[in-house]
Amino acid sequence: QVQVVESGGGLVQPGGSLRLSCVASGSMSSIYAMGWHRQAPGKQRELVAAITSGGRTNVVDSVNGRFTISRDNAKNTVYLQMNSLKLEDTAVYYCFAEASTTATPLRSRDYWGQGTQVTVSS
Repeated sequence: QVQVVESGGGLVQPGGSLRLSCVASGSMSSIYAMGWHRQAPGKQRELVAAITSGGRTNVVDSVNGRFTISRDNAKNTVYLQMNSLKLEDTAVYYCFAEASTTATPLRSRDYWGQGTQVTVSS
């Protein structure tokens, strides 16, 4: 199986910064895309940013220029650097890893973490 664990959430004032980290571990044969979704209270979960194993990124317009996604393939880790945080960035942030396993090396699926709370408040 594959485990995905996030860290780095917390409480920050508007204009502040946070860095989220996410590690994938387990019986993986390959990891493809990794990234972050978020879900604010009363809203649907939305994609924030994603990055391929080759480093190609996709960042949603609402955070483009403020958030940066990066990845360390050797550590199976993805990061989300969040700067100039706004009140509307408050949400639970979920990490995902698209991976295949040693049991099913030709088939990949998304694995999700439990989420980490990010609260932007003065």
